[in-house]
Amino acid sequence: MTEIAEAIENQQASSLQSLLDSQRQAYLANPAPSREERINDLKALARMIRDHQDELVEAVSADYGNRSHHETLFAEIFPALDSIKDTMKRLKKWMKPQRRHTDFAAFPTSSTKVIPQPLGVVGVIVPWNFPINLSFGPLINIFAAGNRAMVKMSENSRHLTALLQRISGDYFPADKLVFLEETGGVGIEFSTLKFDHLIFTGSGVTGRKVMAAAAANLTPVTLELGGKSPAIVGPDYSTETAVERVLFWKLFNAGQICTTVDYLLLPEDKVDAFVEKAKQVFKKRYPDIQHPDYTSVIDERSFQRIWQTLDDATAQGATTIDLTDGQGSREDPLKKFPAHLLINVNEEMDVMKREIFGPLLPIKTYKNREEVASYINGGDRPLAIYPFTNDKGLRDYYIDHVMSGGVSVNNAVLHVGQHDIPFGGVGESGMGHYHGYEGFLTFSKLRPVFYQGPLDPLKLLMPPYGNVAKKMMQVMLRLTK
Repeated sequence: MTEIAEAIENQQASSLQSLLDSQRQAYLANPAPSREERINDLKALARMIRDHQDELVEAVSADYGNRSHHETLFAEIFPALDSIKDTMKRLKKWMKPQRRHTDFAAFPTSSTKVIPQPLGVVGVIVPWNFPINLSFGPLINIFAAGNRAMVKMSENSRHLTALLQRISGDYFPADKLVFLEETGGVGIEFSTLKFDHLIFTGSGVTGRKVMAAAAANLTPVTLELGGKSPAIVGPDYSTETAVERVLFWKLFNAGQICTTVDYLLLPEDKVDAFVEKAKQVFKKRYPDIQHPDYTSVIDERSFQRIWQTLDDATAQGATTIDLTDGQGSREDPLKKFPAHLLINVNEEMDVMKREIFGPLLPIKTYKNREEVASYINGGDRPLAIYPFTNDKGLRDYYIDHVMSGGVSVNNAVLHVGQHDIPFGGVGESGMGHYHGYEGFLTFSKLRPVFYQGPLDPLKLLMPPYGNVAKKMMQVMLRLTK
């Protein structure tokens, strides 16, 4: 490392630590904000979004090159505002201390409670694919739990980050909320800070590095990673409906969704019908991929990576079906990647080795449900599975036999948008939960508190141990039977 680079890194670390120290001091000055204070923070978040809605949408589109405005409104603005509304409605119940059973040794005059209290300062590392949703979503839970937050944005979200840095001070002081730009090396230093909790959304490779850095401070982490989430079309299910729903999510945001359908498992006799219907559906929805409704790939490196993935599959014998009828170009300045189906794929192809994050849909065939479960379980645990079937027995077989972070039945992704259920991965697809009540718990310390009553039964058990203590122990042990 050069002296200049080392100086820059040290300056970044010093600046980040200063921000953390400021937020921690503010937390210590007010460690248990009231429900009214938390509601005010949530309302300020909502105002921040509503007051600058158009600017936020335009900033995300600028970062992509072209991002469908409708997709940003549907997948980022609406969920954030709706989640704020839902959280404010439920917050009183969430904050209420829980009365718990008091054991025999404490006598009836004593009591116990569990009190949810703020942790302090939470670090949030945000990816580029849904940067509004994946920054404001955790912030809703963080503020509901009474915490403060430092949010590190992606290097691919420069327009959005600049906007958030410019406007956030109008709604929150820096000792409550701060947005940080990734200028190179910030993410590494950010992960080493002694936060009270750290939440990261992104790739498994980076997630491991974040977790390793956080471990030095014993900072608890929530990791929302990705993986190869499959859709499974049952023999009984309508091919037409499956095409309509699977393609909607596979092409939403140009496939750049951690929970999207990564590959499709189809009965052998449904492949031809699926392909023909997919051609019709795509032509109807996207007659021209240069239209603003069709989202760009985020950057040139990712754009060329997807082309290379397609080339690799073709070279290894996959049958590729261009749903755009040849509209795509490797030199497209807007980076609009043409949607493809891939038939006859195998495990040696890049498209089946790692998360695609683009508008390629590999199709594998299967003969029975056991084959499906064995295939999925043979790889990393996915962030989600999507069984399409009206057969309750088959549906429950997949839910019972294939572990994943979440499940949407007869559709994809929609479990992520439900406020009253947790969202999170399992194994290689992540750890921990947020959203709704589980998100509130993630960013709270469930503090157990015992209140001693006026009578202290332990006096009967204190040394010197005589007959009274012996008889008391005999009584207590009998009660365990």
